[in-house]
Amino acid sequence: MQILEVSSTTLQHGVFQPQSALSDMEFASVSTYRGPGNTDPRPNNKLPILLWWSSNLFPHFPGDTERVDCAHSSCLVTSNRKVQLYRRTSSIIFYGTDFRAYEAPLPRLAHQTWALFHEESPMNNYLLSHGVGIRLFNYTATFRRESDYPLTLQWLPSLDYLLNAPAVPLQEKNRWRRAGLAPVLYMQSHCDVPSDRDRYVQELMKYIEVILMYLEDTSTATGEDRRFMSFVGRYKFHLALENGLCPDYMTEKLWRPMHQGCVPIYRGSSSVADWLPNNHSAILIDDFPSPRDLAEFIKTLDQDDAEYSRYLEYKTPSKITNLRLLEGLESREWGVNDMSKPNYLNGFECFVCDRENERLAAVKAHRKNPQQNLPPQPKLANSSHMGCPLPSPGYGPVESIDPNDSWLQMWPQDYWQSLDQAEGLESLVRHNVSDPSLLWQHIQSIAVRRARSR
Repeated sequence: MQILEVSSTTLQHGVFQPQSALSDMEFASVSTYRGPGNTDPRPNNKLPILLWWSSNLFPHFPGDTERVDCAHSSCLVTSNRKVQLYRRTSSIIFYGTDFRAYEAPLPRLAHQTWALFHEESPMNNYLLSHGVGIRLFNYTATFRRESDYPLTLQWLPSLDYLLNAPAVPLQEKNRWRRAGLAPVLYMQSHCDVPSDRDRYVQELMKYIEVILMYLEDTSTATGEDRRFMSFVGRYKFHLALENGLCPDYMTEKLWRPMHQGCVPIYRGSSSVADWLPNNHSAILIDDFPSPRDLAEFIKTLDQDDAEYSRYLEYKTPSKITNLRLLEGLESREWGVNDMSKPNYLNGFECFVCDRENERLAAVKAHRKNPQQNLPPQPKLANSSHMGCPLPSPGYGPVESIDPNDSWLQMWPQDYWQSLDQAEGLESLVRHNVSDPSLLWQHIQSIAVRRARSR
């Protein structure tokens, strides 16, 4: 292998009513973030509060508290955790990567909802891939299309990004091939990931030449430096292997080579075909019974310019035939590097704001006239909003892996330990526990009950 290094659930309502940690005067003086706009006449001290639990994700600057005027309603948003138990704090927004069961804001109050924003790899928090974990949340924004606020195409900036001409023409790619350049490029920045991609690559390399580019600076992989793009664009094929396998989880590893005019050899989302420009724009590893078969296909395609060019036909607008892709790009309300649209953080914030105002209005109407107005039904996320499968070997059966193998010791165990933590946190919430450090006692109690029931 050639290696290049590139730097670069709950207290009864009315029982627990703590006072605000921030005075009404403080709330009255916060500045206003102008979203799509509305005519909500309420002053700041009458608005519901949304608490961003992950302060580093708070999508406003400067300060830690803002008023947001969304499409249908307004809210106060803050990253100040002092308002956690305040009666007007109606929802807490979490960032999935930072969410830890042993740090959860407890007790969970009956009047509060939880919202989850998680656009990153499933490997960052497998607690969210278990039903008992994801059901802790009421609203979700994830890469799954089934989530409340889908971020599926977050790594595809626009249709034009796909339509851009190849960074390197095919004739030049062929000249580089004749000069000895390997046909396949594999760029990666992390080893020992849940998808176990390196194990597959090692087997593939027995049958075809692959050059590995190790990225010390991950910004290189996502940036648009012209010289870098021209360099990696010389390769006809790019191994596009996600670090975690989950439906609809697709990153720059797929879209970057397509932007450059290279053919991606892809493994990641099991539903990737639902989003490709047409049915002939990527080579899907899972379509081949073995790495040997894949290598033979690549070699054949490498020698056939006409057939290779078919994989780049999506560069012509009329050849993009996937309506789901086109409609997804057209209908999403958030933008990527598009100042005419909100970013997805502000977009999800307003989604939660509007849903919470609807919920609180329904609660108020029910209290005013219970016979005429039913209470709002609880809304819970489910496994389709995030659920990802147990990590499996990148190549071969799990029984063939050495018990001391680092991947085997890390990722399957992490997956099941995350289930333990999800069950433990659900138990803390259900029992109205206020100390998250008791998580481990609840996990142990669950394990003991499970063992006794066998």
